[in-house]
Amino acid sequence: EVQLVESGGGLVQAGGSLRLSCAASGFTFDDYAIGWFRQAPGKEREGVSCISTSDGSTYYADSVKGRFTISSDNAKNTVYLQMNSLKPEDTADYYCNANSARAGMTYWGKGSLVTVSS
Repeated sequence: EVQLVESGGGLVQAGGSLRLSCAASGFTFDDYAIGWFRQAPGKEREGVSCISTSDGSTYYADSVKGRFTISSDNAKNTVYLQMNSLKPEDTADYYCNANSARAGMTYWGKGSLVTVSS
């Protein structure tokens, strides 16, 4: 059974930090790019960051560059999103996504809520 389990969300004051984790199981981790998406109330889901678990290349949305860092621990099949200098506009449900163009498969976690108070 494929699972993506997010953890680490919560309530933090503006300027604070949180680290999200995405623990993956049930598929070949190295074959997938793992990404973080977020969806704020009343808004569409947007891509935040992703990492290639095979070569470590990363992508960041302009809105989070310089504040968020994505990393992967392939031994633990886990991807992390370190979020620093958080802003109220970062408030959203954060979802982990695993995607393989070669396999034609994509998986989603159930989400982790991040709330940043001003």
